[in-house]
Amino acid sequence: GAVPKVCSKTYSAPRRPFEKERLDQELKLLGEYGLRCKREVWRVKYTLAKIRKAARELLTLEAKDPRRLFEGNALLRRLVRIGVLDEDRMKLDFVLGLKVEDFLERRLQTQVFKLGLAKSIHHARVLIKQRHIRVRKQVVTVPSFMVRLDSQKHIDFSLRSPFGGGRPGRNK
Repeated sequence: GAVPKVCSKTYSAPRRPFEKERLDQELKLLGEYGLRCKREVWRVKYTLAKIRKAARELLTLEAKDPRRLFEGNALLRRLVRIGVLDEDRMKLDFVLGLKVEDFLERRLQTQVFKLGLAKSIHHARVLIKQRHIRVRKQVVTVPSFMVRLDSQKHIDFSLRSPFGGGRPGRNK
């Protein structure tokens, strides 16, 4: 028989469903980053929570502990690579200061809009879903794709897209 695919949850819903303050804050993020549903915010929050938890745990160890050195550097490198943490702030203490917005800024959707390939943040999402955007040679259709620092300069219209010199689409 087929092996069942075991997946862990990628988000955690908030404890209290109807806190006005949190609802407003989430709605603002949805609008600002053109997200589809609250779960997209929760997913990023959950990722951030896991990263902060790891950092907190490592901070309890001794500064020269081999595990702290190894895992700490791995964590910091990963964060710098996706562009959430600056090169000059590679300390575990700074990891605890990260915000959800830092991660949302690195989404492909936000980057496409910021680079001026799309007229609005919502337009950016549509372009990505409709296979108009590539990162390096690869067409990416996932708006929540995390753009690494070294890939940032390589975001462009895909070669088969009407915007990037492919066959023209519907034109009057």
